[in-house]
Amino acid sequence: QVQLVESGGGLVQAGGSLTLSCVVSTSIVSIDNFYAMGWYRQTPGKQRDLVARQTSEGRIFYDEAVRGRFTISVDLRNDTTYLQMNSLKPEDTAVYYCALIRQYDTTYWGKGTLVTVSS
Repeated sequence: QVQLVESGGGLVQAGGSLTLSCVVSTSIVSIDNFYAMGWYRQTPGKQRDLVARQTSEGRIFYDEAVRGRFTISVDLRNDTTYLQMNSLKPEDTAVYYCALIRQYDTTYWGKGTLVTVSS
């Protein structure tokens, strides 16, 4: 059973920075049909939205709302993915979820970490 554990969430003032980490319990590259590591976020009553994604080939996508402020990175040696978040805004407040995305197969999810940005 693949497990993803996020950390690094917390309370920060607007304009501040946080770095989220996500450790995968097994070798990322050994997972069948591995496609990408991603970060999603969700606020109460809303759907879970993609924030950033890095594919196994290194292609990176950012949601328009975070482009230029957030940076995703994947350390395959340590099976860890990061989300560096700068210039945080109150609207970035959400539970952030790490995802291991597989092609034509189930996505593995972490349990989430709460980020709260105060104005």
